[in-house]
Amino acid sequence: MELESLGNSLMNLPLEDRLSLLVSSYSKDVIAFSSSFGQEDQAITHAIATQKLPIKIFTLDTGRQFQESYELMDLTKKKYQLDLITYFPNHINTENLVREKGFNSFYTSVENRKECCFIRKMEPLARALEGVTIWITGLRAEQSENRANMPIVEWDEARKLIKVNPIIDWTAEKLNNYLTEHKIPQNPLHKKGFISIGCAPCTRAIGPDEHPRAGRWWWENSQKECGLHA
Repeated sequence: MELESLGNSLMNLPLEDRLSLLVSSYSKDVIAFSSSFGQEDQAITHAIATQKLPIKIFTLDTGRQFQESYELMDLTKKKYQLDLITYFPNHINTENLVREKGFNSFYTSVENRKECCFIRKMEPLARALEGVTIWITGLRAEQSENRANMPIVEWDEARKLIKVNPIIDWTAEKLNNYLTEHKIPQNPLHKKGFISIGCAPCTRAIGPDEHPRAGRWWWENSQKECGLHA
């Protein structure tokens, strides 16, 4: 199915049907979903697990995450009986980074922060996506200016695969209603003002009038992206 045609078909469906149509359209392909256990990803995990769809679910453990995030991972795995695959950073690259620049080099410059993100997230993601032809993400257009015009289905030229953003058009209200309706587990940090939750040293709570991405790399004046979805 052509990507534009698939995208148009998906837009008219609820989440569960979007994922089911994707699976039926690409039944011979390897489909994977990357979860960081944020609210968006929890909604998609629920839809995949309750329908028992043949979609590989994986996460990236940077080694610097909140304890609450690890507890949510275990809770979600148990609730949905997930065969969750966890990818870790290459230990040699991580050891060299810490040896040369210390544990917190990401605070000193955007370049150093991106280097840390590359080692702890980008390289493990590349391994996670080996052999994958359809990559599902939890991106929403409201999250940032960089994501505002992303389509529901797109071709990822850098990785040579199809990228599907099944809730790209969801509002925060629609997302919260879905989570509440289905009693989906959430990170308790969300109730403390943490909207977008990443690594613990790089994430803070935000105020009521701040941008949803303001809490990520809060010391920077940058595009607030690590490179996964740039």
